[in-house]
Amino acid sequence: MTLPTLARPHSAKATDAFPVAKATEKIAVRDVNFWYGAKQALFDINLSVPECSVVAFIGPSGCGKSTLLRLVNRMNDLIEGTRLTGQIRLDDQDIYAADQDVVGLRRRTGMVFQKSNPFPKSIYENVAYGPRIAGERNRARLDETVTRCLQRAALWNEVKDRLGASALELSGGQQQRLCIARALATEPEVLLMDEPASALDPKSTQAVEDLIAELKRDYTIVIVTHNMQQAARVSDQTAFFFEGKLIESGATEQVFRRPREKQTEDYITGRFG
Repeated sequence: MTLPTLARPHSAKATDAFPVAKATEKIAVRDVNFWYGAKQALFDINLSVPECSVVAFIGPSGCGKSTLLRLVNRMNDLIEGTRLTGQIRLDDQDIYAADQDVVGLRRRTGMVFQKSNPFPKSIYENVAYGPRIAGERNRARLDETVTRCLQRAALWNEVKDRLGASALELSGGQQQRLCIARALATEPEVLLMDEPASALDPKSTQAVEDLIAELKRDYTIVIVTHNMQQAARVSDQTAFFFEGKLIESGATEQVFRRPREKQTEDYITGRFG
């Protein structure tokens, strides 16, 4: 297997760690361990995510990358018998503190799943759903939100004349971009993407990747992907996980071109995984 092609040049002096000294740290994971019942899924994870960047989590199936992603907006709280030690901080606030507003946290950390999951409602109502739940009733403001989010998701020109049509009539790629628009409608600061393009055709995948490049100007994005070429194309930082442990993290060029750990090199070159 050849090494993934990087989409853009990186500094030859890329550091071995996330460059948080040069960028504001948006998410901080500190000494995190996590269990599903008696089974430990994450071991002593330490990781920093800079603001307005794209960080890719890579690794074989079952390595813990999606588990960590879901910890950032506390989705694993919905699973009985889970337990976490350590801290995850968003803007230096402990998101697992006893007084944390979980609903507010999830508005700040939008989630996009592997399989597009539009509601069986109109295109308009899919995007307006979050603001409506939050109490917005002003039609003009809802109209503005729907238009803005569909534009940000690069979908407006394709659907502007049929906003009342069912979202289920859209193609798979359009549905995924609609789900991104729906996530943007709650005005999050972070977008968490769990294999957002794995079920899409190449053209739709490119549209989603182009969208990620645009959105990172205003949002911090964490993406889980099995596609290492995709990680190389879209991410600024990459973190490699194996069996619940963070093996290596750093600037994407460093991880792919100059991995510090042999385990990372073996995975990237296809010797296992």
